Amino acid sequence: MSTKIYVGNLPYSVDDSALHSNFSEFGAVSSARVMMDRETGRSKGFGFVEMANAEVAQAAISALHGMSVEGRSIVVNLARPREDSRGAAGHGAQGFRASTRSDVGYGNGGFGGGRY
Repeated sequence: MSTKIYVGNLPYSVDDSALHSNFSEFGAVSSARVMMDRETGRSKGFGFVEMANAEVAQAAISALHGMSVEGRSIVVNLARPREDSRGAAGHGAQGFRASTRSDVGYGNGGFGGGRY
């Protein structure tokens, strides 16, 4: 089973192939991807690397975390699972919700619903 690694604080000059070659020194790399901004096409400064197994992933994390790359100290750790986002502008599975607070909103105590 592959292990996914988060790599942060990358210089904007680092691309997928550079990320792949740096991590391949520690073992088989399944994939290496630098996240790019959709509008500008420029690097967001972080990426993800998938390695063949947990042992080589941990070796890469231990060796590369805090390493200086073009004057930037990179962050390397295990990637966390992606959080379920509510979507843009508060639209979630339940529809639009302006607030989760019960004391805010219309019909809860006067104009604007605040506690006055």
